[in-house]
Amino acid sequence: MSDLLVQREGDVARVTLNRPAVHNAFNAALIANLTHSFTDLGRDPAVRIIVLDGAGPSFCAGADVNWMQQSLTYTEAQNLADAQRLAAMLQAIDECPKPVVALVQGAALGGGAGLIAVADLVIAEETAKIGLTEIKLGIVPAVISPFILRKMAPGPARAYFLTGERFTAARGYELGLVTTLVAPGGLAPALADALTALRSSSPAAVPVAKALWRTVRALDPLAAHAYTTETIARIRVSPEGQEGLRAFLEKRKPAWTA
Repeated sequence: MSDLLVQREGDVARVTLNRPAVHNAFNAALIANLTHSFTDLGRDPAVRIIVLDGAGPSFCAGADVNWMQQSLTYTEAQNLADAQRLAAMLQAIDECPKPVVALVQGAALGGGAGLIAVADLVIAEETAKIGLTEIKLGIVPAVISPFILRKMAPGPARAYFLTGERFTAARGYELGLVTTLVAPGGLAPALADALTALRSSSPAAVPVAKALWRTVRALDPLAAHAYTTETIARIRVSPEGQEGLRAFLEKRKPAWTA
């Protein structure tokens, strides 16, 4: 049985963590498969939206116990290579040009919280629990921290880095990690609403908007001025930029919604 399932339905690819017996915990193979899948799907012109979810009772409970036990024998150099593979996986999802919608139930701990941080939309059951729990194991949330701090309020993150306390999806919503809260069993209808919203967005503009979000926050004001003005000038003369403006002026839906 594959630890990662990739299914397609029309323009949507569904990527499912498939290790339910261990609450979809990471091991080296799952990390590699996620990296390859998101890289490939990001390049596939037939894919417009990617849904990321987990089989069974939990979204992702962090690192697999057996994998952690194996790491006890690693040298510092081996640990560095291991951490770099995890970072590359998170970066592949974060920089995927397609919208990524995460569906969260049960637990999203450690690296599972990292997956939430690199998704564009996060729909979570209100009973789900999120945690930056590494400190309880004598380590720190180092690899996930750049992604967490882009979405989560920095003050609370500072406290949770130290306490490792698990918090509710409702708290995650307050902190910016969760986009939409639903009652248990409500993920499917909320996903349908999200897909409708995303399909009304220009496919060509989506990757530009994702790059804009990642890039602008890291620029000084002068560089941001140059980057943003060049970006809007370029996209205004693009085919979908022209079509979107014409559709608005002609009071019709743009071609990409057909």
